[in-house]
Parts: sequence; structure tokens; C-alpha cells
Amino acid sequence: MGFTDFFKGQFATIIEWANQPQQVLFFKFPFKSDEIKNASKLIIGPGQGCLLVYEGKVTGVLDTEGIYTMQTDNDPFITSLFKLMQGFESEHKLKIYFYRKSEVVNQGWGTSSRVKYEEPVYHFPVSLGAYGNYSFKLTDAKLFLTEIVGLSDVYTTTQAQMLIQSRIEQQLTVTLATAAYSILQIDSKLNELSAELKAQMNVSFTELGFELTNMRIQGASFDQQTQQQLNQIANAQAGNLAAEQAGLSYTEMEKLQALRDAARNDSGIAGAGLQFNLGNYLGNSANETKLSSTETQPDAVAQLQKLKILLDQGILTVEEFEAKKRQWLDKL
Repeated sequence: MGFTDFFKGQFATIIEWANQPQQVLFFKFPFKSDEIKNASKLIIGPGQGCLLVYEGKVTGVLDTEGIYTMQTDNDPFITSLFKLMQGFESEHKLKIYFYRKSEVVNQGWGTSSRVKYEEPVYHFPVSLGAYGNYSFKLTDAKLFLTEIVGLSDVYTTTQAQMLIQSRIEQQLTVTLATAAYSILQIDSKLNELSAELKAQMNVSFTELGFELTNMRIQGASFDQQTQQQLNQIANAQAGNLAAEQAGLSYTEMEKLQALRDAARNDSGIAGAGLQFNLGNYLGNSANETKLSSTETQPDAVAQLQKLKILLDQGILTVEEFEAKKRQWLDKL
């Protein structure tokens, strides 16, 4: 370094985080030997904050935009002269870290592997994948520097995403277990699950100096086995509802449907035999209805409505429906 360059380096300088990249959360300002000149101007722009780390300790947090005049603990001219033979190194070190105050929004997330937990109502294992987005911001820059950034000169939103993503999958399992929603309720409870997941994750995130300002679960999907079990539950519930409307028990409805399916799948004598058995079953049911009619006098119109439901469900053929309908019509 020439003599002119040496004194030029001791004059007032401007310290600012110009052209702040969107993907950077923390940025250590670079200057020679970490030595700040007297009368240096520190400029903090909108959406920025600044941490002063003096001799290894955070001594100041500036979170208001504006221009600050720096006053150092040493005389830079004298210090530089005394340190001329030692590379102009000052024993008084001041590091300046700029950080992003503004919110980081619309960050996508998704489970890299399916979350596994026990279905709380039907008690079978569930394998679920989920995806969504979140937003976050720094709430305690000093804490974030000491707990997360450490000695790094730059800390990016990508690094923060990796941290948050790793916590989401772990916490989602706990949230699903504690919420105790049935597998049939998941899609209708996404907003409630999102709010609960956000609250539970912020318990640990606030201890690291940042928080989720928004968390959304946009959709969930199940593996093939879980989906099959889901379909079976839905079919069973639909069958039970149809049985109630027809005035039958679910077991009776299942027996009728099994006989009908077997008769349709077989042919010849076997099929005819199953049709005969089905006819006997229906005949016996009719006889029981006839015997009880003298005591309870069932409403013929209601019975006709039940027969129509059985026809719509495919349990009765058109011929069987017409025959039974004629029997009830004759009672009117």
C-alpha cells in the first residue's frame, strides 16, 4: 500500500447494504480489518436493520431506517500508524451485520415422505402427504444471529427454508395426532390444521429469533392402501344410509347385494339357483311383512317407497319390483 492509499483509507466512508438481494436474510458488511473510521456514515434503508458486534459481542441493534454517524473507540490514524508493521490490524474490531426486517412471503413446502400416524376414529395406520405455503419474518435479530447465523457472512432464505421444511414434517405428525380428526374430515379441516401447525411450530421458532406469520396446508393425499380403506369406509356409510332409508338393517342390505352380485356373475344352473335363493329370501321377507301387517298394518305407500329404493340400488330387478309393487297396490 502506498502512503497516499494509506491515508485515503482512513477518511470517512459510507456503510450501507445497497441493492439488497431478496434471497438474503443476513449480510456481514465487508471492510478491511473490521476497522471503522470516525465520522463514517451508516445508512439503514427501508426494510433493513443492523447489528453491531464489537469485540465479539452484540453491542447495538439499529432497527430504524436513517443515517447514523459512527464514533469508534480508537483513533484510526494513530491505530493505523502503530499497526503499520503488523498489516494495519486494530485490536478493536467492529463487525456490522445487516438483516432483512421485511416479511418473506409465499414460500412453498411439501412433505418429502409421507407422514404416518394412527387414524383416531377407525384406528388403522394412515400414510399422508401434504403441501402448502408459509410466510415468516425475523422477530429478534440478535437471537437469530447467535442461534442460527453464527460466524457466517451471509445467510439466505434458502437456508431458512431448509430449516423450516425439516421442522414441518416432524411437527405435522404431532399436529395430526393431537387434532384427532377422522380421515374423512381432513379435507374440510385444512384451515384448522394449518392454524394449529403454525402455533405449535412458532413455540420453537420464537426461541430462534423468527416466527411464521402465515402457514397454509393447501392439500393432502393418501397412499393407495389408505385410499382403499377410505373408500371402504365411505361405501359402508353410504350402504348404511341406503339400508336405513329402505327400512332394512345394514346386514340385510349386504346379504341382498351379495346374492344379487353372485347371480349376475354366474350363469346356467348356478345362477338360476342363486336367483331362486334370492327369490326365497325376498319371499320370506314378504311373508314376514304380511304376517306382521295384521298387527302393525304397515303403510303401503311407505313400502312402495322402500321398494323403489331397492330398485334404484340395483338390489331388485324391474320384474321383482313390479311383482312386489302389484302386491302392495292390491292392498290399497
